[in-house]
Amino acid sequence: MRTPSNRRQFLKSCAATGALWGLGDGGLFPHIPSLHAAESEIQPNFVRFSSDIEPLIRLLEETSRNRLLEEVAHRIKRGTTYREVLSALFLAGVRNIQPRPVGFKFHAVLVVNSAHLASLNSPDSDRWLPIFWALDYFKSSQARDASQSDWTLQSVDERLVPPTSKASTMFSEAMDHWDEAKADVAIAGLARTAGTEELFDIFCRYGARDFRDIGHKAIYVANGWRTLQTIGWQHAEPVLRSLAYGLLQRDGGNPADNDYEADRPGRSNLQALKEIRAGWRHGETKPKATQELLNVLRQGNWQDASRNVIDLLNGGIDPQSLWDAIFQHAAEMMMRRPAIISLHACTTSNALHYLYRHTNNDETRRFLLLQNAAFLTMFRRAGGIGEGITIDTFSPAEGTPSLEDIFTGVSNNRILAAQKTLAFLEQTKDPKSFIAAAQRMIYLKGNDSHDYKFSSAMLEDYQHLSPELRARFLSASVFWLDGTEKPDNRLVARTRAALG
Repeated sequence: MRTPSNRRQFLKSCAATGALWGLGDGGLFPHIPSLHAAESEIQPNFVRFSSDIEPLIRLLEETSRNRLLEEVAHRIKRGTTYREVLSALFLAGVRNIQPRPVGFKFHAVLVVNSAHLASLNSPDSDRWLPIFWALDYFKSSQARDASQSDWTLQSVDERLVPPTSKASTMFSEAMDHWDEAKADVAIAGLARTAGTEELFDIFCRYGARDFRDIGHKAIYVANGWRTLQTIGWQHAEPVLRSLAYGLLQRDGGNPADNDYEADRPGRSNLQALKEIRAGWRHGETKPKATQELLNVLRQGNWQDASRNVIDLLNGGIDPQSLWDAIFQHAAEMMMRRPAIISLHACTTSNALHYLYRHTNNDETRRFLLLQNAAFLTMFRRAGGIGEGITIDTFSPAEGTPSLEDIFTGVSNNRILAAQKTLAFLEQTKDPKSFIAAAQRMIYLKGNDSHDYKFSSAMLEDYQHLSPELRARFLSASVFWLDGTEKPDNRLVARTRAALG
């Protein structure tokens, strides 16, 4: 990928073309001067999107942060759809924010799917709140990117895009050798010819191959794919180019020529997965096996974790028992030390499990399961997470707590809030009301992308645990959730006023 041009110069030249947002009377943006074809040309070194979404993306890029919500609300009132806003938000982030490291300011892209999930699960009166929060967050991240590198995704060099017959091989070779320029043109060619299933499997493996960026590579693969499924695959090529560029993020020398710790589990597990028996996806679910792996994850290293997964599968254990241990351990680390590292153990497990469930390649599934177990031990060590509360044995609170009891003062005593949640869930058998209250706290109180990412991951993964483990897992979520004592996010009132 070539050195990016200066965005400020780009925006200045765009502004000079005149009123960019009018589509004529009765168009998407009425009462604004019409936009002529010549005026809509983007400098050729910047990637352009399709004509149906490009004007809205440009609106998000060029409108100031203190006016964007009102401008978008105005267009919604005039007929702009939810899907159009979501598409423009995601693609504006892809074009304007450097996916390196895959985190930090790039959370403006990673959080779009989480905001979308929160929106889907919101009552009609609140449905726009998560999306408008993400719009404001994009402007913050855009400003950070401009102050740091002023990066912009450029148009691909068409002269170098390989023909269909060579694109797949060229992309694999480029990714294996961490060759950015070659990967960029190869994925452009592959995106134009390969099916989504083939592309998905390729990115599943490369997104999970190394432990750099504390799991954000796998998170980008999962959330990017999910968002593309919503906004449409006609936007895939620039998204996949950004994704490939992000997955090649590294520090130091070329990993292909070195033996870095971040790469060791992936290299080892690519060989070890061949030891797993045929028919491994069907076995017996055993709590004893879940407990065995959970203990290894608590104390062992990545080699121990990978080996234990292989031994349990070869012993006839169903993968569900292993995922039960993985999800529990990730949540337990959050309980023991609520912080960014433990949070990403949860969101990375969510992403890897999504990839695991949706790839149709048996070898890739085995690889993802082994990598998830290995990564959790690396999260534990990176986060300095030692012994402490155990998710499978902590006791529920006494009495009959209500949802109000749980969310009042949750930030002041997380352990007590978890105990109250466990008591509530065991007594009422009503997880839906807790989930609804937890989600509402996020989009009313949340100030950070991690609030959305964590809540979406935990509330989704809850459905994928064995039923007898769900209450304890859901109870662990309060170690990051917001409570009623926290003031509403300032954007809530602004969004409601803008939408009127």
